[in-house]
Amino acid sequence: MALAVVGTALALAVPLPATAAATAKAGPAPRATAPDPVSVLAYTAKERRESLAYWTPARIKAVGKSVDLGPTGPKAKPWRGTALKTIGRLFFVNANGADTWCTATAVKSANRSAVMTAAHCVRRGSSPGNTHILMVFAPGYSKGKLPYGAFAVRTAMTPRAWENDSTDDLATLVVDTDRSGRKLTDVVGGQDIAFNRPVGGTISSFGYSATRPQLGEELLRCVGTAKKQSGQQTIPCDMSGGSSGGPWLADFHTPTGKGTLVSVNSSLDSLTPTQMQGEVLGATAKKVYDRAQHG
Repeated sequence: MALAVVGTALALAVPLPATAAATAKAGPAPRATAPDPVSVLAYTAKERRESLAYWTPARIKAVGKSVDLGPTGPKAKPWRGTALKTIGRLFFVNANGADTWCTATAVKSANRSAVMTAAHCVRRGSSPGNTHILMVFAPGYSKGKLPYGAFAVRTAMTPRAWENDSTDDLATLVVDTDRSGRKLTDVVGGQDIAFNRPVGGTISSFGYSATRPQLGEELLRCVGTAKKQSGQQTIPCDMSGGSSGGPWLADFHTPTGKGTLVSVNSSLDSLTPTQMQGEVLGATAKKVYDRAQHG
């Protein structure tokens, strides 16, 4: 459902003299200002320092052991190819105050600092005040190792439609430089991203699923043909929580680990999943990405 904001103007009627009434003409009605389609969540410098301090190796180790969503399904396979530097775990404290994580991906951008994930990894849908905090991105994460360090999230952009109506489940984050002052994609590179691309073709979906034995410590991959369904796109996949926000890469080149991001993991078809759903990246997604890449 598209978000519509309707404003009602109330005017106090004042009787006009007969002569004035005869000559008075109605002026043009004021135009309602269209709502900003992008919602921006910003973290202060102090909050970003606290985020980096919060996610110690011990806390990262503990959060993986705190969730067990059952055995890893047959469709999700551990990734054993080229190290995927652009994909990582996104750690944060959710609106309930619990330590948790999603998956996110560094993408090419004007500011060399943009990361794609799901909107529900940033804030609850249909609940503007329930946002997540202490958010850091650890690209290339594997078995407790952060080979490229951690990048604090400075701003997070989501569609206004997610904030108000739980639709358009995607987000673009802007991260700080690392401890050496280097920008994210200068360190790990960035995946290409495409908008308004026809749904179809072979997709590689990646995520740090909280299923065992991996429990978020290893990157899993599903491969399947994307199909359009109820305004979204789907692929066969049985990854579960923790894989949210992970990239859907079209034209994925196994030797280089490069592809084109065309969606992110959003939701599953059931508690015993066989199908992953993701948004079709259209005009709204492009506005969210553009706001972030120039931020």
